[in-house]
Amino acid sequence: MKTMATEVKQVFPWQARYSVGIPEIDEQHKRLIGVINDLQAAMLRGEGKAVLSRILDDLIRYTETHFAAEEKLLRARRYSEAAAHEQQHQNLKKQVYELRDQLRAGKMTVTIEVMHFLKNWLANHILGADLRYAAELKG
Repeated sequence: MKTMATEVKQVFPWQARYSVGIPEIDEQHKRLIGVINDLQAAMLRGEGKAVLSRILDDLIRYTETHFAAEEKLLRARRYSEAAAHEQQHQNLKKQVYELRDQLRAGKMTVTIEVMHFLKNWLANHILGADLRYAAELKG
């Protein structure tokens, strides 16, 4: 999937270290990273609040889809920390909903700091919680 983000240096390029070794999940992570990069590209082009809001809505929708698929997989494979992982997902979704709501209410704008928050939010989750389940499921 080609994204708008290829027009500018990506804030969040995919790296092999993000791979959990489950192709379906890796592809979903790549798509989430692509949406974050699309948001950055739109911000750098100076696109309006409506466009930024739409892209953030896309990020939220896809995050919900991804988290549901990941949680289903973890339950099916009887991951020992599935409940804690699901709670992390709930906390992450709450943070992104708050971000969207602040943008819609005009209480904030999409800035480089917001982009770094989103990048760190996803990267830290993948490199922490997701790689933990990957290690257990492989073992």
